Amino acid sequence: MDNRQHAPATQRNREAILEVLLQVLPPTGTALEVASGTGEHAVFFAPHLLPRKWLPSDPNPTSRDSIAAWKDNSPSSNLFSPIEIDVRANVWPVEKDPSPQWSPITAIVNINMIHISPWSACLGLMAGANRILPPGGILYLYGPYKQSGKHTAPSNAAFDESLRAQNPEWGVRDLDDVIAAANKEDFSFLKTFQMPANNLSVVFKRLGG
Repeated sequence: MDNRQHAPATQRNREAILEVLLQVLPPTGTALEVASGTGEHAVFFAPHLLPRKWLPSDPNPTSRDSIAAWKDNSPSSNLFSPIEIDVRANVWPVEKDPSPQWSPITAIVNINMIHISPWSACLGLMAGANRILPPGGILYLYGPYKQSGKHTAPSNAAFDESLRAQNPEWGVRDLDDVIAAANKEDFSFLKTFQMPANNLSVVFKRLGG
């Protein structure tokens, strides 16, 4: 049975995201993808990012089955099997069992999560990234954002309304709030990139050292 799931947005944004990742990711080490979803991004990015390694993760077992199925269908020497991570946990599995296979983790990539989850998930992501990434490590986020408290497009405003109707704890986040949360966890905001469909790539660098 084929467990592969499909997310249409992946086909539309993967080239643009890869272009940014090639610019901002450290040249070596493992990129930990948090909330990998279907796994389509993972199998597309991994072969293009060699010699870097790619470690997908998701809290949902159905999603992990999909990631594994995509990996089996499109194997890459630098793509690991998916692991389970709940960003709100005080300790992530990669901290409990820092496998030499994927050490060191030099980047964390998170695509389309913080608006489809409670704000506590964003805070958990920042805290986990602070614990895991070394000084100079990169935290990359992708998705829609408000800027200065305002939506950047009518489509984002409508999307925000639909998200909040599904769950009042969801919604398009304000970029200033996300940057403030990152700053509290020892991350410096580097830059944003304009992306397809009124989304942004937001890049942070781990301080310290």
